[in-house]
Amino acid sequence: MVTINLLFIITILAGALSLYDGIARIRGRGSNSILAIAEIVFAALLLVSVFVTFPAPLGLLTWAILLEIALVLVLVLRGGASRRGVWVVTIIALVLNTIVVLVNLGWLHVPGLF
Repeated sequence: MVTINLLFIITILAGALSLYDGIARIRGRGSNSILAIAEIVFAALLLVSVFVTFPAPLGLLTWAILLEIALVLVLVLRGGASRRGVWVVTIIALVLNTIVVLVNLGWLHVPGLF
């Protein structure tokens, strides 16, 4: 059973926005498609890990950290021919995913988030 709380909603939003961003980057021309594919895979695995329990080293935190790295690389190495506003979605997904990583590491405690 899944308990719906604010962290659950932030995790779903981070994964969905990252998935959308990766698909938008794949469809654009001139972008780095390897990073976009990695972003799609990590976002999909993050969304799946919310509902399914993976073995110990492949938990939600692992996929969130890998997605964080992919989002930073996509933001830094963005293609010149991609759409103008797609970086806004990347930054929003990056901020939401950073919140997920910090809460799962125990470095951020927000009352009402759990």
